[in-house]
Amino acid sequence: MPIGRFIVDFASVECKLIIELDGSHHAEQKEYDEIRTAFLEAEGYRVIRFWNNQIMQEINGVLQLIEDAMKKPS
Repeated sequence: MPIGRFIVDFASVECKLIIELDGSHHAEQKEYDEIRTAFLEAEGYRVIRFWNNQIMQEINGVLQLIEDAMKKPS
């Protein structure tokens, strides 16, 4: 979903929540991700990130964290 000049993996406009799924290349682009996150947060979104291996190995915990984040106001 496009937000400003960025495309995010998943977003709930209603909850003002962005979910990012990060592969290993994100370990090498920390500065870019920090700039991107700062922009998205300035737009009023909360950004939560999960590594791909978390999705594959801990899906129930990931889903619980997403559900909890959707219930909390920004």
